[in-house]
Amino acid sequence: LEEGDWHKQRKHKIHRTRRQRRSHFGELVQMDGSHHNWFGPKYGRTCLMNMVDDATGRTMGLMDHQETTEAAMVLLWRWINKYGIPLSLYTDKKNVYLPTRKPTLKELLAEEEPKTAFGQACQKLGIEIIAAHSPQAKGRVERSNGTYQDRFVKELALRGITTCTTSDKLLQNGFCEDLNAKFAVAPLAEENYHRPVPSWLNLEDVFCFDEPRTVQNDWTIRYKGNFYQILSDNRPLPKPKDKVIMRTRLDGSEHLIFKDKALEFCPITRHEVLARKQGRNAKRPPVKPGTPMPQKAHKPGPNHPWNRSHDGRKAELSD
Repeated sequence: LEEGDWHKQRKHKIHRTRRQRRSHFGELVQMDGSHHNWFGPKYGRTCLMNMVDDATGRTMGLMDHQETTEAAMVLLWRWINKYGIPLSLYTDKKNVYLPTRKPTLKELLAEEEPKTAFGQACQKLGIEIIAAHSPQAKGRVERSNGTYQDRFVKELALRGITTCTTSDKLLQNGFCEDLNAKFAVAPLAEENYHRPVPSWLNLEDVFCFDEPRTVQNDWTIRYKGNFYQILSDNRPLPKPKDKVIMRTRLDGSEHLIFKDKALEFCPITRHEVLARKQGRNAKRPPVKPGTPMPQKAHKPGPNHPWNRSHDGRKAELSD
């Protein structure tokens, strides 16, 4: 300071440029969860999941208790059923959309990025997830959330609705369409970037949770503390140490997948597993319950006439 080398420096704000809307419907769809006292302060905060098309401002909402993976999957599923598969999604960095963990060794060797269950579903559909670095970056969905917090809260109070299930039915039965009729605009380009769902693709196997599992020597797998037995009449039949996928759909049903085909399996108890380990090692997986066991061919004894020579039998007849 005495020598005059220090000079005061002011911090200037970073210059930002307003981003224009995308030109095509379905080119970019923003998704976000709005946590608010939708039913009043005494009922606590719930979450409105919101999707807004960037080109048109067209919106679709879903009411749930929290911003969960299941809620995001259901909302995207509804959007696809109505409009088609969008080209890309614009989300924040919440762990529902983007993983917070480091890649595993297997992912590093395969040069793959870690993905959440929602990210895996988007990958199956060919949807790119773009991360927003600030709330202002996805300002279109943030402003739409404000519209819902003004108009939807009043509508819920007028109707006396205080549950997520009933409010979600209201969103599906015309409230979102009323907002679109008032606020949606025409896109700059007429071409629609939404893609139809392929005929061979089952969305139930897209919006699900896949967990890899290893087949044990007795053709069993373990999942969430439960044991499951793979039956022998499966074709193709996995071998011990093969990798299979336990798929849990959104309706709660469980399916075992091997080489993109469903396997037949049945749950077994822990006592059955321990009994097998204490006994002999299984040489083949058990058959489906109720299937008759194959009968072994009868093997003649050493004194049976079939096992004697022709001269021996001829001598017995002469005697």
